[in-house]
Amino acid sequence: MRANLNSMSIEELWALHEQLCHILSSKISAEKAELEKKLGQLKIEFAPRTTGRRPYPPVLPKFRNPRRPSETWAGRGKRPRWLTAQLRNGKQLDDFRIRAS
Repeated sequence: MRANLNSMSIEELWALHEQLCHILSSKISAEKAELEKKLGQLKIEFAPRTTGRRPYPPVLPKFRNPRRPSETWAGRGKRPRWLTAQLRNGKQLDDFRIRAS
């Protein structure tokens, strides 16, 4: 094969070069399309599920700190420090309940 290339003229080698470039580009394009197709399938298989938690409406506060009225608690989650300290001092949870007017 090498001997054949050595005996070819510049015009023949250039024509061979252009032919190789054309074949390579078409094969690369075909391979790229196949890989993109496989990647698209993978994205569908591993797409994050959107069946997460439903949105909850905002919860109104049920308890208020009498020393700092801006501190409130809705009764969900961990008790705030101000409420825990007051309960340790002998107060009742109902002492901090926000009364409906």
